[in-house]
Amino acid sequence: MSNDDKRLSTMISRRTLLHSMAAAGAATGLPMLGGTRAFAQEPQKPREIIVRAWGGSWVEALKAGVSDPFTKMTGIAVRHDLTEDNEIQPKVWAAVAQKRVPPIHINWDTTTNATKSALRGVTEDLSDLPNLKSTTELAKPVGLDGYPIVNTYGYVYVLAYRPEAFPNGAPKSWKDLLDPKLKRRIAFYNDGIGFHFPAQVAGGGKIEDIPNNMQPAWDFVTMMKQQEPLLGEDPDFTTWFQKGEIDAACTISTNAREARKNGIDIKWVVPEEGAKFDTDGLWIPKGLPANELYWAKQYINLALTKEAQQVWLDGLGLPGVVPGLTPPADLANDPSYPTKPEDFKNLIRVSSKVQVQNESDWFAKFKQIMQG
Repeated sequence: MSNDDKRLSTMISRRTLLHSMAAAGAATGLPMLGGTRAFAQEPQKPREIIVRAWGGSWVEALKAGVSDPFTKMTGIAVRHDLTEDNEIQPKVWAAVAQKRVPPIHINWDTTTNATKSALRGVTEDLSDLPNLKSTTELAKPVGLDGYPIVNTYGYVYVLAYRPEAFPNGAPKSWKDLLDPKLKRRIAFYNDGIGFHFPAQVAGGGKIEDIPNNMQPAWDFVTMMKQQEPLLGEDPDFTTWFQKGEIDAACTISTNAREARKNGIDIKWVVPEEGAKFDTDGLWIPKGLPANELYWAKQYINLALTKEAQQVWLDGLGLPGVVPGLTPPADLANDPSYPTKPEDFKNLIRVSSKVQVQNESDWFAKFKQIMQG
């Protein structure tokens, strides 16, 4: 991940804007693909488009910021498919290989997973989206030609904790989770995503040894296994905190923030060993009918507007890829909301290529340890 300060052109032309207003209404600020089209010339609208999404606060934020405005603008319903990203992936790959219409129109995906699909050649090129001109370089997938995917925001896998469980102050290290009092009171993602890299440091290894020598990470995961942690996905963390079932977790700050919004006393830190920084994005599988491809692109184009990102990412508490977004008041100067180069000093970033080549093995190793 490169620094986010470099910006591309931030203004769309008045000519393009006027055409978009005629086609879609001035309120959206969304230039339609091929900005000189008259509305009557646009492809037939499908009854709905299907967007794969994560559940809980994630899909609610997407609905408020992008899906509902898209439906209001176009009249096209948006159905959210909450199949997990790793589960939908082989289904999409199989459909493209067999030249069938894929089961979704748009995949909201981790950049690493999306990169796997892009390298497999199953993603549509999104370089013609007009609103790409208004994004920072964070939107560009590193190491890929063109825009087979579009990154939409970044996020940090923080150490979220319940203050009452840490009476001596906030945890400073991932090693603090080894306290016997926290047995069966901590949580990780079921494949360990977000934890592999800080575990490498906490286990005595170096980031530069990734991926060739990950033994320190697996040694530390083995130690953590003795704590009998809960393993789950994004919606689980919010639920567990709200029900008082966990005191700490390696999770994206969005999940802890959602629990805090619901009245639970939750805080989070970036421990001394660091925390993983990553991105998510949107992409379209090949094989859609031409008219459905057009409108799927319109959905992603809308997701790259300042108006959509402000609402969508306020709901998630994450920094976006459009200049000028206002951080939520509760996240000003928060380590989980990096906006300046110095904010990335203690965040761990490993190239998408390395992650693509090794993530399946890392997931399998984590599960093997935890289930052993």
